[in-house]
Amino acid sequence: MESMGRLKIYLWRYWRLYLLGGLCLFGTATLVMWIPWWIREAVRILEEGGSLRDVTFYAAIIGLAALAQGGIRTYSRALIFNAGRNVEYDLRNDLFGHLQKLPLAFYQSRRTGDLMSRVINDISAVRVMLGPGVLNFVNAPLYYLYALALMLSMDVRMTLAALAPFPLLIYAAAKFRGRIMKASLDVQQQMSVLSSHVQENLSGMHVVKAYSQEKFQTQQFVALNADFQIKSLDLARLRGIVTPIMQGINGLTVLIVIWYGGVRVMRGDLLVADIVAFIAYLNVLAWPTAAFGWMFSLVERGRAAMKRLEEILNTQPAIASPTTAVPVRGLKNGVEFRDVSFVYERQSNGHPALEGINFSLPVGKSVGLVGRIGSGKSTIAQLVPRLFDVALGEILVDGQDIRKLSLRGLRKLLGYVPQDPFLFSTSLRRNLAFGRDVVSDEELQHAVSIAKLDRDLEIFPRGLDTVVGERGVTLSGGQKQRATLARALVMDPPVLILDDSLSSVDAQTEAEILQGLRSFLREKTCLIISHRISAVKDADEILVLDEGSIIERGSHDQLVERGGVYAELYQQQRLTEELEQI
Repeated sequence: MESMGRLKIYLWRYWRLYLLGGLCLFGTATLVMWIPWWIREAVRILEEGGSLRDVTFYAAIIGLAALAQGGIRTYSRALIFNAGRNVEYDLRNDLFGHLQKLPLAFYQSRRTGDLMSRVINDISAVRVMLGPGVLNFVNAPLYYLYALALMLSMDVRMTLAALAPFPLLIYAAAKFRGRIMKASLDVQQQMSVLSSHVQENLSGMHVVKAYSQEKFQTQQFVALNADFQIKSLDLARLRGIVTPIMQGINGLTVLIVIWYGGVRVMRGDLLVADIVAFIAYLNVLAWPTAAFGWMFSLVERGRAAMKRLEEILNTQPAIASPTTAVPVRGLKNGVEFRDVSFVYERQSNGHPALEGINFSLPVGKSVGLVGRIGSGKSTIAQLVPRLFDVALGEILVDGQDIRKLSLRGLRKLLGYVPQDPFLFSTSLRRNLAFGRDVVSDEELQHAVSIAKLDRDLEIFPRGLDTVVGERGVTLSGGQKQRATLARALVMDPPVLILDDSLSSVDAQTEAEILQGLRSFLREKTCLIISHRISAVKDADEILVLDEGSIIERGSHDQLVERGGVYAELYQQQRLTEELEQI
């Protein structure tokens, strides 16, 4: 089983539980298999006219054995099922940890619902395979070997006759195994599609309602759900076919024993007690026989699930700390872009998002980036913390290529405020303190004050302890942007990157925030990205981007006098502001 290779590591961690569980299964099988033998002895004594004392003795042994095997059976299931739960726990933790290491490019090509389905449903399928699946995988062969040995010791010819239909069982198992595997994989993949559709609709419910698309989205869900039902029913039919076949084969063996055994009893070369024992053994084997189909279903479903998990676990993090990382001890000289070019993997035409970018961001200075939509401003912001890696050229921090620095050390230098604000479904306090282990109330209040979020706290029901909802749904766009700005300020980083982080804030509030930031940024290094000239005009240097290249650079006054793209944007924004005031 190629998909089981990684699982060996997890299984080995809990080999003691599996070993002890296996020994308990052996003990259970021993008691279960000796009960028919003792029944045979009791019937033989009755046939020979034995005493009530002898029959009572065997009845007592059978009763005690039944009680003992029940207790040991329960303990064996607890051991093996707990081992499966432990593997599930470890595997889910490792998968989530691995997802944390994968770069943004991975998530741009994957659907959230699909990943959630793998983390939840697929891992649960693996757990069932390693719990009930392993138990039956050990139990069934053990029962068959034990029963076969005892049956052969009674009568070889009767045993061979009883087992004559079993090649049919092996053929049925081999025939249906691959089909069950494929059907299980289809069901799990369709569950991922269904989960993705639900997740997207719940996250974008405001858009669905705004465009009156409830009926259309419901119709799409019904169609996807119908596909899921069809695939699930196909899998259920396969399971439904396999189990009766197994039970039918077991019933056929009983018929053979009754007919062939009856003939031999009438001939006088076999005892009735032997027939009773054979039928008892076949009844003991009834569940393992019927469970073959169910067991293969569990194993194949678990293999299909593990195959899907392997796709993620085998994805190597494209962005990671080097083996011998250069330690990061503050910022002394600044950040430098040197001949940087970058192409997004999702761009099929291969057109670079950035090409030949050169600029410096000295310590204690600020650089402003402006340009039209799609000019590459946000890409520059994402390259500094290595959310993506440059295709050509290098980004230097204190003269060291950032690819040689530890990721944690590099990112601790930076306070990154993305264009699209994201808040977790917890309190505002925890969101603001997200990047720090311990934060004082004074630090929080200072950051809130600079971000001009203090006046909003007065109307929040519980102030900083107000739960903001999923993705900050209870806050307005401007409040979310100011909250993410405050979160970066709480970090008190040497470098602050503001990626159009005030685009949803009105002009007056923006001016107040920028005024407060000036004192905060006095000793900081800052990269300010904005479509508003007002946000960057006081920067030490302003860069104008167009189609991934720097086409102008200089101070605000120099660029206005030059009469280029910057001057054009400035005049357009001034005209817009004047019209708004009329």
